[in-house]
Amino acid sequence: MSSDNSSHTALKLTLKFALNVALVFGMATYVSQYFGLSGGMPAYVIVGALITLLNMFFRPVLNVLLLPLKLFATIIAIMVANGGFVYVVHLITLRMDPALVQLNIYGGPWGWIVVAVCFGLANWILKEMFK
Repeated sequence: MSSDNSSHTALKLTLKFALNVALVFGMATYVSQYFGLSGGMPAYVIVGALITLLNMFFRPVLNVLLLPLKLFATIIAIMVANGGFVYVVHLITLRMDPALVQLNIYGGPWGWIVVAVCFGLANWILKEMFK
């Protein structure tokens, strides 16, 4: 079982390497106005190998270092999505009879952020409860 797993890993690594070499070749051939590489096939193999090795060893370190930025960007994206949702609800209620419903968000941008975060958090909790 162990040799089967290691041969599977070796096959995946070889496939990733071959695809990276093909990517470098394709970029050097078809987007040469943006990506220049000279040295022929040895250059494609060297750069493909570098990409493969760096993806294995450097990318995990980079991902750990950039985790706070990713979390911040995700939080911002979630807040924007929830803000857009609340904005659409607000636009729809503006078209309704004011005697029936009036929705107001107070506090300027900060009020919109608080409301968006509250709706987003409540929506997440409900989604988790009913999984």
